[in-house]
Amino acid sequence: MSRSIMRILVLILAIAFAISPLVSPNFSGYKPEQFPEQISHWPAQPAGWAFSIWLLIYAALIFAAGYAILRAAHDEDWNSAAPPLVISLAIGAFWVPVAGSSPLIATAMIVPMMAFAIAAFARSGSPLWQRIPLGLYAGWLTAATGVAISVIMAGYGIAGAQTAAVIMLGVVLLVALLVSSIQPLTWPYRAGVIWALAGVIAANATPFNATVVILCAIGILLLALNPGHRLRKTGRHMR
Repeated sequence: MSRSIMRILVLILAIAFAISPLVSPNFSGYKPEQFPEQISHWPAQPAGWAFSIWLLIYAALIFAAGYAILRAAHDEDWNSAAPPLVISLAIGAFWVPVAGSSPLIATAMIVPMMAFAIAAFARSGSPLWQRIPLGLYAGWLTAATGVAISVIMAGYGIAGAQTAAVIMLGVVLLVALLVSSIQPLTWPYRAGVIWALAGVIAANATPFNATVVILCAIGILLLALNPGHRLRKTGRHMR
């Protein structure tokens, strides 16, 4: 597939991804009745306002995809990021309709969706028009994947809701710190994860869930400081 066609495909899929919630307007998150275990509150799930970040992600992805077409003779990094981004967006375009009917299949979909989003971010160049949309997208998906798996764990009785939340929030933090250590200019990615963790704190403020709130606060602090990248830089200078 030529690079020009690949760039056009990214734009088409970014638009399809953005309009997919309009195809399934009745989906507003998982409902307790979709699971064998009826749980009214999933501690790992962010407050409703946190999901507004999708409006920014949709707009930024569409802008970046369109801008990349105008710069078809430039930005080799975008050419490298495009293939995994195409796969992630292709999965994402069908995620909302599937989530409304099958949480298990939707969770199986969001894992590769996140993995390919991270791969696209890792391959992207330094220009902000690439880093911001791909970083926010990959960062939010990192948190969303952990949330989805925690919901499945609790909803199918694999673990209690609190235990599932603590386990998967810990996994999210480990993945986020690892991704943040691989290269410079990861602040858009970290911002996406931090936004999600802030939403989780808000959702667990009343009634106050100390374990989840403290874990998320520690995560926000670590991601803000980004110690992994600092250690990588120190090791490189020592060689």
